[in-house]
Amino acid sequence: MLVDSHCHLDFPALAERLPDVLAAMQARDVGAALCIGVNLEDFPQVLAIAEQADNLYATVGVHPEYTDVEEPDEARLLSLANHPKVLGIGETGLDYYWHKDKPEWQRQRFRTHIRAARQCGKPLIVHTRESAADTLQVLREEGAEQVGGVMHCFTENWEIACQALDLGFYLSFSGIVTFKNAAIVKDVAKKCPLDRLLVETDAPYLAPTPFRGKPNEPSYVRYVAEEIALLREIPFSAVAQASTENFIRLFKASKLKNRES
Repeated sequence: MLVDSHCHLDFPALAERLPDVLAAMQARDVGAALCIGVNLEDFPQVLAIAEQADNLYATVGVHPEYTDVEEPDEARLLSLANHPKVLGIGETGLDYYWHKDKPEWQRQRFRTHIRAARQCGKPLIVHTRESAADTLQVLREEGAEQVGGVMHCFTENWEIACQALDLGFYLSFSGIVTFKNAAIVKDVAKKCPLDRLLVETDAPYLAPTPFRGKPNEPSYVRYVAEEIALLREIPFSAVAQASTENFIRLFKASKLKNRES
């Protein structure tokens, strides 16, 4: 069994055909998916989707790309995270690709998420783009290692990977690892400790080869796991088992453990 540790089932490309998406997951033995919150306005839809099936879960947070949205505070995040279907805090982090002036508001929002995660004891889902050094610095300053989390859609080099691993974080690999020109990502996927590795789609984005350029969906996470198995020269079943066990351990998804057994 596989778990898609990061997808956006509430986005129109997937929400409009959710029954087909869930059927495809079952057909490819993708036993669960984590639907990631990116702003508070749309969180009710994210949670409603997670409540539709036992194998769907949610997170709550405000993505660093979103500017003209409700700004979260710790109390608001904690209130929403109290729902049993909410397994983590995020998507949060820093993005200097879209915000090249590195605004302080972005770092403060990130700190708010980390503090909320520490208070509720739920792991962080971290986005970093052209901001790895500052992302790691903020994580250290805020004591994020107390709750840990996942560096989602990891695309940094091995040096950055080691620093994230030292903080107790997991590395999650997306369809990018299947791209021919993704040498750095492939290198890290080979080196990452197997007990700290997750797989994801980031659907509807970043569809893996052979679906590149088309809408992505959770069932395609199988292609990510297959590529990692090839890179590491280990059986696909080893990647599937390890990544699923890692998800269960990180997100305390005990009900999923029962499904796996």
